[in-house]
Amino acid sequence: MKGQVFDIRRFSTHDGDGIRTTVFLKGCPLSCVWCQNPEGISVKKRPLYFENRCIHCGTCVKKSRAEGVKIENGKIHLNPKVAEDWAEIIDWCPAGAIEMDSREMTVNEVMEEVRKDEVFYRHGGGVTLSGGEPLFQWKFALELLKQCKKEGIHTAIETSLYARQEILEEILPYLDRIFADFKLENEDLHKKYTGVSNERIRRNLKFLLESEKKDAVIIRTPMIPGMTATKENIEAVGRWISGIYPEVSYEILNYNPLAESKYHLIDQEYCFGDNPKLYTKEQMAEFRSWAEQGGVKHIIIES
Repeated sequence: MKGQVFDIRRFSTHDGDGIRTTVFLKGCPLSCVWCQNPEGISVKKRPLYFENRCIHCGTCVKKSRAEGVKIENGKIHLNPKVAEDWAEIIDWCPAGAIEMDSREMTVNEVMEEVRKDEVFYRHGGGVTLSGGEPLFQWKFALELLKQCKKEGIHTAIETSLYARQEILEEILPYLDRIFADFKLENEDLHKKYTGVSNERIRRNLKFLLESEKKDAVIIRTPMIPGMTATKENIEAVGRWISGIYPEVSYEILNYNPLAESKYHLIDQEYCFGDNPKLYTKEQMAEFRSWAEQGGVKHIIIES
């Protein structure tokens, strides 16, 4: 079995307990306008062009046989839909300015990377599956989690929960920590900003918060200016999750302005013309107070 992996990030301290190795799996059924990893939305492989590495030698244009690489207005442009020999073009680039956005890997190949950090797993760390949406490649994710548990490695997942409940039931026994997004409580706004209804997500959240693993679940809301970061939304999310499980843990994630830089790689426009800044400690404290007004007692603030 092979999975499409677009990154393996070592020494991560923001994706779960301790020092983590985070495996990013491609493919996501949502299309959040603020997506932090837009290169992970499509499950298909594609070449990416890194302008900051380019030495403008023109080799990629010469090696392009179907005009998949062109110079327009003095800049290199890729058309990933063109049937090029991208492996050859990448091979010939002397600066490493073009590379594929992901690679196919077996469970064993991923575990080889994971084992490089096993010293940290003995001191509270572990492996986190992220994306994209890791449940989009759920069979691969399941086998990877099973192998981690065989080797005594703490496991976590970062998920939108947009998947069939049967998938969640099958994968849950192999998870020690579940980070589940609940971005927007209002269904119309959820559809507007993520492209899908939140009905399935609600059902899965309820299932998790009524399960034996409920204390291993942390619900997350990313603070996106003018979209999720409103009093109405945070209070509503708080009321809904605390109404299911009064001891629920809720994490408020600060806005990440670094995501904007990834959008030019996939030829897309970011949702903000003027990229907002991180929220201040005072603003994050206000978000906390809104969640408390919604009934949440256990709040985690990521600044």
